[in-house]
This record gives sequence, C-alpha cells and structure tokens, in this order.
Amino acid sequence: MISRAARAGAVAGTASLLPGLALVAAFVAIAFGIEQLVPTLSPLVAAVALGIVVANLGLVPAWAGPGIAFSSRRVLRVGIVLLGFQLSFDQVGSLGVRSLAVVVVVVAVTFVGTRLIARRLGLSGGLGLLVAAGYSICGASAIAAMEEVADAEEEEVAVAIALVTLCGSLAIGLLPLLRDPLGLGDAEVFGAWVGASVHDVGQVVATASSGGSAALEAAVLVKLTRVALLAPMIIVATALGRRDRAMKPDAPHPYVPTPILPLFVIGFLVTATLRSTGVVPDDLLGVIRDVQRVLLAAALFALGTGVRLAKLRPLGSRPLVLGAASWLLVGTLSYVGVRIAA
Repeated sequence: MISRAARAGAVAGTASLLPGLALVAAFVAIAFGIEQLVPTLSPLVAAVALGIVVANLGLVPAWAGPGIAFSSRRVLRVGIVLLGFQLSFDQVGSLGVRSLAVVVVVVAVTFVGTRLIARRLGLSGGLGLLVAAGYSICGASAIAAMEEVADAEEEEVAVAIALVTLCGSLAIGLLPLLRDPLGLGDAEVFGAWVGASVHDVGQVVATASSGGSAALEAAVLVKLTRVALLAPMIIVATALGRRDRAMKPDAPHPYVPTPILPLFVIGFLVTATLRSTGVVPDDLLGVIRDVQRVLLAAALFALGTGVRLAKLRPLGSRPLVLGAASWLLVGTLSYVGVRIAA
C-alpha cells in the first residue's frame, strides 16, 4: 500500500510540473504554427530557436523550471522511443549492400572525423561528441539523444544544435544549386546524396523535394537508414565513455557505471522492430509520427531555454570552424559514396 504522505508528495510533484509543461506546450504550438507559414522550416528547428530567444530575453519564469526540466529529459526519451516507429528494417535492407555500405561508412567516418577535428581545435570532448552525432546521424534529435552520454554543458548542447540547424538550413538552398554542377542529374542519385548528407529529417525533405518524387523517396530512405544507426552509435559512445571514466580515478566526479544500453535506446529498438513486423496499422503510424514530432519539439524547446548566449562568447569562432569542417566532410563523403554506388 502507498502511504498517504507518498500519494500527497506525488500529487504535489506532478502539480509543480504543470505550469512549465503549459508554457512548453504554448511554444510548441507556436513552432508548428511557424511551420504552416514557412513549410521548409522544421518545427523542431523552430522550437529550439524559440527556446533560445525566450531564455535570452529573460522570459522564462522560475515557476516553469520543473516542467521544462521534465521536458528536456523524460519527454525527450519518449520522443526518441517513438522515433523508432519511422524505421522499417525491410526499407533499410532494400538499399542494397553497396548503398548500405556507403551510409555506414559516411556515418562512421563523419562521426570519428568530427571528434578528431574538435580535439585539434581544442574543444571539449563533450561538444565534439554532440556535433559528431548531429552531423553524422539526424541533427538536433541525435544531439538530444546523445546529451546524457556526452556529459556536456548546457551551452555546448546549444552550440551543437545551433550548428546543425544553421548548416541544415543552408543545405535547403545550396544543395539544389550544386546538383547540375556536380553531375547529379539522376533524381535518385541526387536524393541519395541529400539523404546521406543533410541532418534533420525535415531539412532532408525540404531539400530533396526540389528534385521531384523520385529524389524525395531516395532521400528519405537513405536518411532513415542513417537514423537506424542512432542506437548502435549511442551504444558505442556509452561503452567508450564507461572505459574513459574508469581509467580516470582522479576525475572530479566519481566513476559510476552506467548501462551499456540505455533504456530509451532499448525502447527505440523495440518500436523499430514493431514497425518492421507490420503489426502496427498505417493510420496509427501516422498518429504516432505526429505525437513524436510534438514530443521532440517540446524537448528541443526545453533544451533551447538552457542556452545563455553570454556564456558562448568564450568559445569564439572554433565551434563555427568545427561545424563547417564537419559539414564539408559529410557532404564530400556522401557525394563520393553515392557516385560509387550509382
């Protein structure tokens, strides 16, 4: 039996979340409203931007703190789990061995290369890990999923999200202009390049749409294959983090073993498996997709409120150099890969 005091504490704890959750919900609604006005702008990107703006204008009241913190953690994990319903292992298998190999190589080399570049620039390992995840996998969603593993500061999370948002937005206008000069007249090849190199799913759709339905279909298929690699990437990053912390007994924080497979990653794999079995009706998948987008928008708005621009100035231009270098790396690797696989 649960004691009366425990029940009262649970009710009070839930009540403390409601004002912040209401604030988050209001700005999520604004983010989706912006998408209606500017269809090329993902509501996830808009939500991050809104969070940054309201935080730096001092418009986030103290009473909203518990709800915002809940959104940036618990809501985020549920959103990542539901993201698995977008994936079908059959779709991934339909790419073929050569195309699948290209995606895996692009993701792996971008991930490792970005971390090495960050190290050479003197940036923290946490920031390097976040940027590497965002550029190699799926933008802000991957950064948010990797935050717990990276053990990064809130400002570093904000920098990583800002970088992938900037480069992904620029890609919408730039990549279609490069299509003919780079010899990507074939719509499916162009779409594959977009899917392999652009970060956020919404940005991929916006960029590939310029090439027609064939380009869009190829882009989404390649992009979702990249998303499927989110789980193994987190597993590897978690294992490496455990090893590094165990090897540093003099670290400022004591080493506490963490699960090699975080619970939300298990959930992600379970939902992807359910989608692959075909037991989930298409109509329900559409509803789940809408819910997932709302939850991730809420989580990213909450993460955006943790950004304080004044604290970013000491980093100088080095994060911009990292973002540009990582973007060039993933774009070049993807181009070479799709030309070889074509």
